[in-house]
Amino acid sequence: MSRVQLALRVADLERSVEFYSKLFGAEPAKRRPGYVNFAIAEPPLKLVLIEGTAGEPTRMDHLGVEVETTDEVTAATSRLSAAGLVTATEEDTACCYAVQDKVWVTGPGDEPWEVYVVKGDAGTLDKAVGSVCCAPAEGAPSAASGCC
Repeated sequence: MSRVQLALRVADLERSVEFYSKLFGAEPAKRRPGYVNFAIAEPPLKLVLIEGTAGEPTRMDHLGVEVETTDEVTAATSRLSAAGLVTATEEDTACCYAVQDKVWVTGPGDEPWEVYVVKGDAGTLDKAVGSVCCAPAEGAPSAASGCC
């Protein structure tokens, strides 16, 4: 099953967890320092909350589609490239406390999208060098530079 991912950078992680737990009637699937994700069954959604800067409004960090296999990421890469979109791939990258294979594209409003598969857990929130994943709060991510 595929599901859409929405990654938000939030100023108050605990208040956001409380709010989204009530909104979706679900508890977090993963909690780590500065990071929480929800695996919502209905609607099929991976909601990622990344701790941002205190006092700043919530902002979209990036969007994605979580798939079940690396073959699906490879197929998405081929399909997106054939459609004329610029792609950036990452394999076995550790980000957002997970090891992932992924492909990035950038939407017309400079919004970063990833198609990704989670291959296992990782011990870090930090992004790999050159990756969009978990970009610093001061700047919006850019898919051209290559999450969760």
